[in-house]
Amino acid sequence: MSTIVLITGGSRGLGYAAAAHLSRAGSTVIIGARRETAARRAIETLGVNHGAVDWVELDVTRPATVRSAAAAVQERYGRLDVLINNAGVLPEATDTGTHDLADPDTFRQTFETNVFGAVTVTEFFLPLLRLSDAGRIVNVSSTMGSLTDQNNSRSPYYSMFLPAYRSSKAALNSLTIELAKHLRDTSIKVTTVCPGFVQTELTPMNRQLAPLTADEAAHVVVSAATLPADAETGTFVDADGPVAW
Repeated sequence: MSTIVLITGGSRGLGYAAAAHLSRAGSTVIIGARRETAARRAIETLGVNHGAVDWVELDVTRPATVRSAAAAVQERYGRLDVLINNAGVLPEATDTGTHDLADPDTFRQTFETNVFGAVTVTEFFLPLLRLSDAGRIVNVSSTMGSLTDQNNSRSPYYSMFLPAYRSSKAALNSLTIELAKHLRDTSIKVTTVCPGFVQTELTPMNRQLAPLTADEAAHVVVSAATLPADAETGTFVDADGPVAW
């Protein structure tokens, strides 16, 4: 029986690369996307080259679309095995305004996608994950959300002043811990992953300077999505292993 996977923001970048890996391995991958054109383009390519691919309209900042997407997955598949909360934004990277600390609107926009979006999607899809024999939740975060790393003057990210993004990923990391505790008596495992500095459309710097391709970075996402039954839950990992909270 095929594993049913939903990936938010799955029509491009890291989400698309993870979809390619998982569909090639035999999973049925559902791309959650805001725009039908982008989703259709993605599933056409993935379907030809890999395996079973579907899509649902899903904007993590619009709960009505998340509710409808969950209903659609329930109707089509009856359950969900893997949820990958991949959708994320970093609007600070292109903010040219002058702020003493940060633009409150930028904070709201960042948290709306990176935190509230993940909470909304998880809330609506958790009943379907509970129907799986081995549910998995993967929260795509960043080492920049590590409080330990933020306080480490030797970190390559130490001088990057991105308070909205950093704090949103720290909040997402906390959500992973709370979810893992909440689901400790189930077969559902929850993992936060840092894919690294990836060549995506997240920021101009990602496009121009990132050393990792989306295909390379997707491996850590796929590993978390396919954890064995005896694996630990509530962890934070990157390609090299555990990351300090």
